[in-house]
Order: sequence, then structure tokens, then C-alpha cells
Amino acid sequence: MGKFDDIQQAAYDANMQLPKLDLVIFTFGNVSAVDRSKGVFAIKPSGVDYSELTPAKMVIVDFDGVTVEGSLRPSSDTKTHALLYKHWEDIGGISHTHSMYATAWAQSQRDIPIYGTTHADHNQVDIPCAPPMSDEMIKGNYEHETGFQIINCLKEKGLSYKDVEMILVGNHAPFTWGKTPEKAVYNSAVLEYVARMALLTEQIRPDVPRLKDALIKKHFERKHGPASYYGQ
Repeated sequence: MGKFDDIQQAAYDANMQLPKLDLVIFTFGNVSAVDRSKGVFAIKPSGVDYSELTPAKMVIVDFDGVTVEGSLRPSSDTKTHALLYKHWEDIGGISHTHSMYATAWAQSQRDIPIYGTTHADHNQVDIPCAPPMSDEMIKGNYEHETGFQIINCLKEKGLSYKDVEMILVGNHAPFTWGKTPEKAVYNSAVLEYVARMALLTEQIRPDVPRLKDALIKKHFERKHGPASYYGQ
């Protein structure tokens, strides 16, 4: 066995879920899996079709975005993943897609309001949308700065990456994360579902109110609170 087989397999399995869940078309997306003990992560190679992927093609990269092992170029979003892993020590996987409805909200530069209990099952707040990147940041180390764009948005809104595991990057697309690559992909799917429902809700009733606080608290805590009772 190779020294990185575990995270290469985890990254491969997670990446293959993206087209199955209709979260990507062509090569629009990537998932990474981290090994904290080795200070590296495995990520999808850039521009390679999902049908051509194998675990061995997952590229091993360190937290500075430097390739450690692999003959293919890593995803163009690698430096964003690297920065988030470096700053957020409790995450084990990151997922980035251009899924249609979440990306539409990102292009609209809007947070996704919390309208219903499906949203509240996963977040107690509106899903944040980071402001579009400044010209100075765009001209710099773009993918590296995207990581700071995400981190700074959460800080400015007083949110923790441990509590909110998804974000929209203004004019760009969503990023999600979690304790594992599988959870990161799960969060991508949840975000897309909530984004679509929020759009339909506003179309049905443009003046729809946000979900009331009592229901937000009830639905989040029954699933994630100290006295949670959802599931087995």
C-alpha cells in the first residue's frame, strides 16, 4: 500500500458522488480529503473527467498548495482548499461545486434566507454569501485569496466554520466542508436543495417571512442539540 492510499480513496469516492448527486457537469467541481498527521490532502486533478478518475490519480498536496505526490496538476482551486485546511484545524474534507441553484444565489450576491425547517435542520442562520472579491485580490493570488474571502465573510458575520459548514462565494459558487469528505459532499447536496427551495418559495410568495426563531431553535436542536432525538 502507498502512504497516501487512504485519503486518495476517500477523495476519489467523494468526488464520484458529485455527478451522481447532479451537483456537477463536465469537470465543474472538486472534493479533497485531508490527513492531518501527514500535513497533506488529496484532491481531484484539474480538468479530468469524472469517468476517467481513479484513486491513484488523486493528487497529494501540502497546506501551502505544493504538490507532494502525483503526476497530474491538482485542481485549480487547490490553494483555496489548502488555506482553509491551514486555518480550520477541525475539518476533514472540502467540497466545491458549481451546482445550479446555489451558484445562482452566489451570482445574485445574496445570502439564502432561512425560510423553512429543512434549512433549520442544518443551519440556524441564513446561508452566507461572501461579497465579490476586490480588484486587488483578483489581481493577486486569486485562489489563495478566495480562501480569505470565505474566512473573512464568516468572521464579519460572527459565524464559526464549526457551526456553519457552507458558504456562497459572491459571483462564483458554493464551498462546503465537514469532519469528513463525505460530510462535505452531503453539505453540498443539502445546500443545493435548500437553494432551490428558497428560490421556489420566493416565486410562490415574494413577501414570504423568514422562519420564526422558535421553529429554527426546535428543528436545529432536535437534530444537533445536547438533547437531540433525531435518528438512531
